[in-house]
Amino acid sequence: MKEITFTGRDVPIREISVATGKSTEFIKRGLRSGLIDFGYALKSDRGSRYSYFCPDKLVWEKTGYYNPCPDGNNIA
Repeated sequence: MKEITFTGRDVPIREISVATGKSTEFIKRGLRSGLIDFGYALKSDRGSRYSYFCPDKLVWEKTGYYNPCPDGNNIA
């Protein structure tokens, strides 16, 4: 088995959505509520907008998903 090298890359919600088969809205709501724990949702100081951060290592630990070639659009 090849060793995984984590970079701290922020895995996009869309990529996680494709990999898990869940909608982006499902993942965003789960992160906001704290029910999904492979990332963070931060509310903007102004308005109701959120920013999301899902580090590659945490996504892998919680879902088993890792993309070794994120720049190549290789969603496996």
